[in-house]
Amino acid sequence: MSAPAPEHTRRHRFAPSEMAAAGGVVGFGVALALSPAGIEHGPTICPFRLVTGLPCPGCGLTRSWVYGAHGDWAQSFAAHPFGLPLLAALLLLAIVVVVFRVTGREPPALDRLLWNPVTKVIIAAWLTFAVVRLVLAI
Repeated sequence: MSAPAPEHTRRHRFAPSEMAAAGGVVGFGVALALSPAGIEHGPTICPFRLVTGLPCPGCGLTRSWVYGAHGDWAQSFAAHPFGLPLLAALLLLAIVVVVFRVTGREPPALDRLLWNPVTKVIIAAWLTFAVVRLVLAI
């Protein structure tokens, strides 16, 4: 039987919550870099919308994040009502992950956060919004 690899040679595996937090931070950085002035007239990047012409549950999130990152809360909400709450949740998760890592603890399990009853209600509301918007677009 071989001895375990020394600590400095082990590969660090990132927890799903760390990857989600990193994605949120990168998304916020991109939103800060984009100009709200041209966001409404940019290209359509949603594959579902490109194929069907109909909005997917996430259509409008990019515009919502750009407006929100630049402090235009009304336009952010108009672009997608769940944009700012999602952005805030991801940035809060990033803070929690950093605090956990700095204090030497494992970051929170993402599945535990996603199966929280409050999260389930928010996801159900988001999907209801998506279905209503889809039906109104037809």
